[in-house]
Amino acid sequence: MEAVQEVSTASFDTLYSLYANDVLRVCYFYLGDRQRAEDVCQDVFVKLITAQPVLQTGKEKAWLLKVALNRCRDIWRGGWIKRVVLGHPAFELIPGPDEIGDMEEKQRLMEAINRLPSEFKDVVLLHYYQGYGIAEIAVMLDIAEGTVSSRLSRARTKLQGILKEEERS
Repeated sequence: MEAVQEVSTASFDTLYSLYANDVLRVCYFYLGDRQRAEDVCQDVFVKLITAQPVLQTGKEKAWLLKVALNRCRDIWRGGWIKRVVLGHPAFELIPGPDEIGDMEEKQRLMEAINRLPSEFKDVVLLHYYQGYGIAEIAVMLDIAEGTVSSRLSRARTKLQGILKEEERS
């Protein structure tokens, strides 16, 4: 049986100092707008302190990121994001090595990722940009490991199609 803990003021401060940057990065990647990402990050930590969830030890970051992704999806569906020009050169917060090379290709990839349906975008973000494994993502999103693998595979195929389509245009 895994240890569980209620969020106290001391543990809140610790969780905030450990994971606020990760939550902000995920939100910024998802939304492409620093101010909205900061708002969502704040919402996540307000929910943590007000809801007082009972968290499994070692799963705190997963809970925070899951809440952040849900909130980002709500905003994305809201319509304002559809009016925002995606792909602006403000992606310096995205972690991980730059394997793409030049900024133009990186920008094209980010635009393509943002065109994916949310279930594919979520797994791509968590796997490639946050470094989570398939089992961890499955727990975080409450889906089967096979579903995560399948979504990653389909997301890569869709990204390939989107990028090829852009090349022809």
